Amino acid sequence: MKRVAVVLFPAILSIPFASLPIAAQVQPKPLTVEAIFAHGPLIGTPPKGIAWSPDGQHLTYLDGGELIDMDPGSGKPHVLVSRAKLGALAGAKPSEQDRDHRDRYKMANYIWAPDSKHLLFDSNGRLWIYDLSNGTGLEIGFTGEASGDDPKFSPSGDAISFVRNHSLAVINLHSPGTPTVLVAPAPNPEVVNGEVDWVYEEELDTRSNYFWSPDSKELAFLQMNETAVPQYPITDWTPTHALVDPQHYPQPGDPNPDVRVGVVNSKGGKTMWAKLPFHPGQDYIPRFGWVNQKTLWIETVTRDQKHRDIYFADASTGQAHSALQLSDDNFLNENYDAYVAHGSIVLTHWADGHNHLYLYSYDENKTDSTAAQLQRQLTKGDFEVGQVYRVDPARKEVLYASNESSVLDQHVWRVTFDGERKQLSSGAGNHDATFAPVGGNFTDKYSSRMNPPLLQLCAIGGQCSAFWATRAVDSYALHPPEQLEVKAHDGTILYATLLLPDGVTNPGDVPLIVNPYGGPGPQVVANRWSDSLLFDELLAQHGFAVLHADNRGTGGRGRTFEQAAYRNFGPVQLEDQLTVVDAALAKYSQLDPKRMGWWGWSWGGTFTLYALTHSDRFRAGVAVAPVTDWRNYDSIYTERYMSLPAEFAKGYKDFSVVNSAAKLKGRLLLVHGTGDDNVHIENSVQFVQKLIEADIPYDLQIYPRKTHSITGPDVRTHLYNRILAQFEQYVKPPIQ
Repeated sequence: MKRVAVVLFPAILSIPFASLPIAAQVQPKPLTVEAIFAHGPLIGTPPKGIAWSPDGQHLTYLDGGELIDMDPGSGKPHVLVSRAKLGALAGAKPSEQDRDHRDRYKMANYIWAPDSKHLLFDSNGRLWIYDLSNGTGLEIGFTGEASGDDPKFSPSGDAISFVRNHSLAVINLHSPGTPTVLVAPAPNPEVVNGEVDWVYEEELDTRSNYFWSPDSKELAFLQMNETAVPQYPITDWTPTHALVDPQHYPQPGDPNPDVRVGVVNSKGGKTMWAKLPFHPGQDYIPRFGWVNQKTLWIETVTRDQKHRDIYFADASTGQAHSALQLSDDNFLNENYDAYVAHGSIVLTHWADGHNHLYLYSYDENKTDSTAAQLQRQLTKGDFEVGQVYRVDPARKEVLYASNESSVLDQHVWRVTFDGERKQLSSGAGNHDATFAPVGGNFTDKYSSRMNPPLLQLCAIGGQCSAFWATRAVDSYALHPPEQLEVKAHDGTILYATLLLPDGVTNPGDVPLIVNPYGGPGPQVVANRWSDSLLFDELLAQHGFAVLHADNRGTGGRGRTFEQAAYRNFGPVQLEDQLTVVDAALAKYSQLDPKRMGWWGWSWGGTFTLYALTHSDRFRAGVAVAPVTDWRNYDSIYTERYMSLPAEFAKGYKDFSVVNSAAKLKGRLLLVHGTGDDNVHIENSVQFVQKLIEADIPYDLQIYPRKTHSITGPDVRTHLYNRILAQFEQYVKPPIQ
């Protein structure tokens, strides 16, 4: 793997990417767990932090410890900030949790200034202004936070804002000494101003909780009062004296953070609070922003997640009125992003059964009373709109991702405000774009099931040129899985893949490993690269077949398909998985129905426990970071599908695997990180207690300090060796 200009990749440019061979004509190398995990990603590390300058003249990204600048016109890269200079800007080493959060929630390491001549680096809380004209960096502030400090330039570029000690801070770059001013200080540790707490970050995809006004004079911010929210103790037992990090974590039925939107002058002073018809400590504000310099828009969602409103609020008085209302009988699609400006509102909703784009209008001259009017449903059909990349009011167009061409693919699309749409990407597979703020240039991260990511620079209506690719997996001669389509009991088509060991055809010779996710979220069976393919290949080299299937209740297939999970967290999912298992067994006689295993992570880990406690067909399983009692998980996610515990007590009991632990069949390996702030380790501890009470043997693997992702070359190598050994020992041996 190396960073190169496109001229060094003639083989890539001469043939379509989808047709590139997966293996070179050499003797294939066998995969090992160490080869996959011990030295970082086997495919290498693609460039990170891809960003466009505001004027669209610079495409920058981090690669190999350097900041690279690519000329969009010529496609030629050069080193903008060297490895040595970036190293000099680096701050203290972040904690395991901070590293996880920066990666999981895609927190930027640098941002462009509005003048496109300066950069702001956030080096684990140390803020540096880097001048492109002379290549020098000046430290201008310290946030005290290695993650979640959310630094920004004001639109004028004269000030920088960030979160510090739960407070909203501003540095005026033209003030002598550039002092830090807390413009919205937190009154106590239980209140955060402008900061995103864990549950909003994880479950509402909130990435920022404050925004500058267009004229740079004021800031709107979300205040979260967590006084009534219970705390969970994240405990680190590795030092001599254990350390406890209390985490505010609302569980089903608990008080939620009490939230409100305020407006404060950029120099500080009294805060104006928006006046909304709101249930304190219950409802949510996932998104908000500025309509213009005098008016805010604020999106609210009720606690049951069935009602979504957009309010307009006067920035000087706080008076607000509802401009738009959306609802659903079960639960809303969780895509809460909205564009509100210049008389238009663009958002996604699944009112017609699929997540589609809608265009509304409002009277710009009457923002104190205007109501939004539906102008047009911009997209229609049996497909889903994914991420909205850019709304361009000047060109009257929306740039977005969609699986319109195939349920297994994702392409980049453009639709005009008149509803005319056009596919911008080409080649079967998965395309994910980063568009320039102006003009028609974009980067395309393109992969397919058997081809690792390729990064290319594209122009709307023009050609694409690659600037990063890898051949790291060529020598392993990976095998493509079989693509399966199976009908569920209600006639719904279920998509699955089955990877078989090479050359084994005798009846009953092949043990089967089932590895679904199964919960709400993106499809696993898709035409995109996943590093999980490498472990599947390793299992196949060890004689196992590997089955992946997307059951009803997962996302990407429309409202009816996803809402199969409403008040149904186990039965329908297991029914679909077993339907696919039976179809695979019927079609491929080499599979042994008496030698099957199951493993999964997070919801997939919970699914493993549900399968092993509600079926006797699996000899062994591995559950990584599972929720074992739905009362233990967070309020937003769980109540979306399960309602409040008081309203659905039977479901919370029946669908929580801790209550069926005594029925466990097969040998279980339970895995958890002690620093998991997503699915707390109490889940595994409680399940273990029930196994002890039922006198059922089990295996337990704990990873100190590790979060939900359990990352790191050493621990990933250890973990996957454990998983392989589990199936070798308990699934593979012939039935006596």
